[in-house]
Amino acid sequence: MDHLSYKTLSVNKATANKGWVVIDAGDATLGRVCSQIANILRGKNKPSFTPNADCGDNVIVINAEKLRVTGKKLNNKVYVTHSGYPGGQKQTTVRELKAKSPSKVVERAVRGMLPRTRLGREQFRNLFVYDGAEHPHEAQQPKQVKIS
Repeated sequence: MDHLSYKTLSVNKATANKGWVVIDAGDATLGRVCSQIANILRGKNKPSFTPNADCGDNVIVINAEKLRVTGKKLNNKVYVTHSGYPGGQKQTTVRELKAKSPSKVVERAVRGMLPRTRLGREQFRNLFVYDGAEHPHEAQQPKQVKIS
């Protein structure tokens, strides 16, 4: 057997085979969908996964307004932000944020599941979330992915 046939391939930006994926988030649970989205963004679903390279796909999420949140998280889960000024702390519940912008709930959940590095910020730029069923990325010919 030839020992050279077992070389480990390391993917970089030039050799990454990035595609486009559409995920329909209608009537799914927020955390379960977002964890699968984060895996696709990182590229962990590919056999050529390299932890230090952006080898994940571009993800388009549609129907973000139909996502479900289970339990009492709709009222009890609180997002806290701070402006940096004294008294600049703001608190928002999931219900308030979902009423204002359902796509922000998905983006915030996925961002929390990505690495807190330059690579994580680069991978987050590959996420496109839309409230309705329409998206402007038909030219990229995205593949439909079924969320289990």
